[in-house]
Amino acid sequence: MDKRIVDFIIKRALEEDKVDKDITSHFLFPKNKIVEAEIVAKDEGIIAGLDIAKRVFYLLDRKIRFKKLTSDGEKVKRGEQVALIRGDLKKILAGERTALNFLMRLSGIATLTRRFVERVYPYKVKIMDTRKTTPGLRILEKYAIKVGGGFNHRMDLSELVLIKDNHLKEIDFLDLQKRLEKIKRKKIEIEIEVKNIENFKKILSLKPDIVMLDNMRPEEVRRAVEIRNSLSKTKNPQLEVSGEINLKNVRTYASTGIERISIGLLTHSYKSLDFSLEIL
Repeated sequence: MDKRIVDFIIKRALEEDKVDKDITSHFLFPKNKIVEAEIVAKDEGIIAGLDIAKRVFYLLDRKIRFKKLTSDGEKVKRGEQVALIRGDLKKILAGERTALNFLMRLSGIATLTRRFVERVYPYKVKIMDTRKTTPGLRILEKYAIKVGGGFNHRMDLSELVLIKDNHLKEIDFLDLQKRLEKIKRKKIEIEIEVKNIENFKKILSLKPDIVMLDNMRPEEVRRAVEIRNSLSKTKNPQLEVSGEINLKNVRTYASTGIERISIGLLTHSYKSLDFSLEIL
């Protein structure tokens, strides 16, 4: 992750909470009161974001010591101690909510991702995210996807030419073919979305790198795989399934022989893991 972007996100969150104006601690506690604290998991799941939490306290006070007792990607149990903190009481309390907010949400994403990854084993299919992320937090949320064992789709609009239905409505097939030839000369990866087998057969002639099978039933996806395999021994283009994928149906889609499954709910419908910070 780009540390400059991460620091910008953290500083913005700290400013949002007005951590320099914590009137409760200001009136209750003296300056330079050194304490020890712990962060404890209140749910079971995959942890992600420990270094982000550590960075929160570092940006508040470089004298604060943050000791990780586990690592991102590890499974934690309810009641498990995941970090120890030592430093100025006022600074620790000021950063508490911001640090835990990041830790809770990123761990929730990593945990849900891991469930999908485990659900499709042993099929050789990539569980991938989308751009359905929290505005301003994409770099962190996509990091959590990787911690959970998933893969990142494009980070932003500058990566990958992804031609979807709204693009196809505004360009005819021959013009699209000419434009794709220019894109291919620039060595840019191309993905095209289709919604049925008829369109899939037509798009194959354009030789994209990836075809996204959007909201297609498992039997349609299986048919698309058969058609692709009959035309290409190297399994080109790769096939990606997207749309209404959940834990109940993901294994069925994985069994069709596709290479990629992109899932929006990984970053928009996850349940946060709960953590608490306790002064010892």
